[in-house]
Amino acid sequence: MTEYGRGRGSEPWHPEDPLYGDQGWNGHETQQGQMPQGGGPQQRYPQEPQYQEPQYQQQPPYPQPQQVPHDPYAQQPQHQPYPQQPQQQYPGQQQGYAPQQYQDPQYQQQNQQQQPQPTYAGQVWDTGQSPQVTTPADPYVAVDPYTQQPVGGYTGEAPDLYSTPEAYPPPQPPNQRHLAPEPEAEEWQEDAEEAKDEEEPGSFFSDRDEDDDDPDGAGGGGRRPGRSKGKGGDKPKKRSGMACLIAAVVIVGVVGGGGYYGYTYLKARFGAPADYAGAGLDETVDVEIPPGAGLFKMGTILQENGVVASAQAFVNAAGLHPKGKAIQPGVYPLKKKMSAAAAVELMTDPSKLNVITIAEGMRNATVYEAIDRKLGQPQGTTAEVAQREVKNLGLPAWANSNPKIMDPLEGFLYPARYDLTKSSTPQSLLKQMVKNASDKYAELGVEGKAKELGLENPLQVVTVASLVNAEGKNHDDFRKMSEVVYNRLKKTNDVTNQKIEFDSTYNYAKGQSEINFNLKEAQAFNNPYNTHFIKGLPAGPIGNPGMDALTATLSPDHGGWMFFVSVDGNKTTFTKTYDEHLKLVAEFQARQKQKNGG
Repeated sequence: MTEYGRGRGSEPWHPEDPLYGDQGWNGHETQQGQMPQGGGPQQRYPQEPQYQEPQYQQQPPYPQPQQVPHDPYAQQPQHQPYPQQPQQQYPGQQQGYAPQQYQDPQYQQQNQQQQPQPTYAGQVWDTGQSPQVTTPADPYVAVDPYTQQPVGGYTGEAPDLYSTPEAYPPPQPPNQRHLAPEPEAEEWQEDAEEAKDEEEPGSFFSDRDEDDDDPDGAGGGGRRPGRSKGKGGDKPKKRSGMACLIAAVVIVGVVGGGGYYGYTYLKARFGAPADYAGAGLDETVDVEIPPGAGLFKMGTILQENGVVASAQAFVNAAGLHPKGKAIQPGVYPLKKKMSAAAAVELMTDPSKLNVITIAEGMRNATVYEAIDRKLGQPQGTTAEVAQREVKNLGLPAWANSNPKIMDPLEGFLYPARYDLTKSSTPQSLLKQMVKNASDKYAELGVEGKAKELGLENPLQVVTVASLVNAEGKNHDDFRKMSEVVYNRLKKTNDVTNQKIEFDSTYNYAKGQSEINFNLKEAQAFNNPYNTHFIKGLPAGPIGNPGMDALTATLSPDHGGWMFFVSVDGNKTTFTKTYDEHLKLVAEFQARQKQKNGG
């Protein structure tokens, strides 16, 4: 059934229908468009003839109320889906007659058998079990156009429209009418009754006895039959004020938690960052700062290691320090719970780094001492490890090719900075240095360049680079220096007779670094590394060359240089002839005597 009075369905008729109302029983007139039950007075409206379209409306699935008998002088209801507005009569129409309309035969049943009906307040009450013939108060009262005529099964027979399962129950008198609540309303009403049973009026937190709502002592606490009761079946479940108290606590907790979170967020967003005070505790922790790390990344690493209270405090302190943006990567021995300013101050001092730095040209003996000192090992520990583990440190196959080599690792401890951790050992550091050197030599193609340079093997390339690095001072010097080495190694060299005569080789053989030494003693010292005594290159490298020296060795100047002298100790002068060289040597000796007060 569609919405009442809106669509093409049937009109409301049943007293229990919400839109029907209590009509005809209280003496009030019915509203226009509603069918009176008791035949109350109605207003008549003359109606002019109208064109009526055939209607194909389906019959309603439920029975309709009985209508008054057909009155030849009364207007007949028109079978149409929409209400008709009252029309005025025109001259010539017969007064009191309805225009001729098309009527469905089913609406023309007359002379139906009357049966006794119950009465209510002196009026006949139609139960719907049999047709009721009621005489209208006024024969000229118009029938409500919204109602529909009853439908009979057969001519002269009135069907029992209340016997089908789909039909409404028979109408009841007004004092017995009770509209069935909707499911939601019924459930709400039951909950309200239950709450009423359990709580005493005027007391929010009080418990209520089960008999409070039963003044007659009938029991059940005012509950309707079938409601579940408490444990044991003798008492209903009680709802105490504890539930309300718990709800209040939860609400306060939620509000308080939200407020605390908001306060924490605002403090972290706009307040001063957390920071410790002082130089920290006695506990030391090694913190490694990786290459490429920014200030915030550094602060995060320090915070994770318990050094600073917050990364933002470290960033702020670094921004205020003049060298804060120049902090280098590496391992720093820091104290726990330091102030951010103290951490920045320590990290801006390169000497505080827990690292070991191998300078370009540094000899292995110096490297071994630095490792012992940094790792806290007894002096000579690393040198012993290097000698014992030489075959396990990863040297390339072409290394250690000369049996006269003093130290097989010389030239293979690549110059760089190495971070030290608690797990660092002499062997681990040496292995890492050898690997770096081997990788660089392979990258430069040392093995393939040896023959191009007129050298016997890749080890001699590294040896030349170590000589260049020891004698030169910059990359330009390195290229001219490598040219000097290659020219003196030539067989056509009749000036030095293929002797290189570098003072650095004599100092290496002697384990010293002296500028002023006796030349005659150097020329008489028989050692495979002393180029004042032997022809050609020393037995092996005399240091660990850096990248500049290596690239200069692979790409010499080709200027024909044979000699060089550093007169003032800063600038190196290169010459092609021995006479030019002798003049520079004399100048150098005079300067040295003047410097020494001789």
